[in-house]
Amino acid sequence: MQLEIITPESNLFSGEVIAVQLPGKDGLFQVLNNHAPIISALTKGTIKVDLSQPLKNTKKLNKRVQVDASNKVLTIDVDGGVVELTNN
Repeated sequence: MQLEIITPESNLFSGEVIAVQLPGKDGLFQVLNNHAPIISALTKGTIKVDLSQPLKNTKKLNKRVQVDASNKVLTIDVDGGVVELTNN
């Protein structure tokens, strides 16, 4: 599924992913491919993104985005926000 993580200041990430774990108001939840459409409020926490392919160029990432050693998992600390999922 295609994921975009944006802030008022910049686009933190855009790309193809397998799964996204999000800090919802009622706890962590995960979104996978073909998930039903959803809009949810986010709270302070960490977004975890499982990428479909390893990142080739991590130098272009925003400094708020952390990448694991395999370049296949991103983590982004957030203070809150909103998530919307439509059509993968």
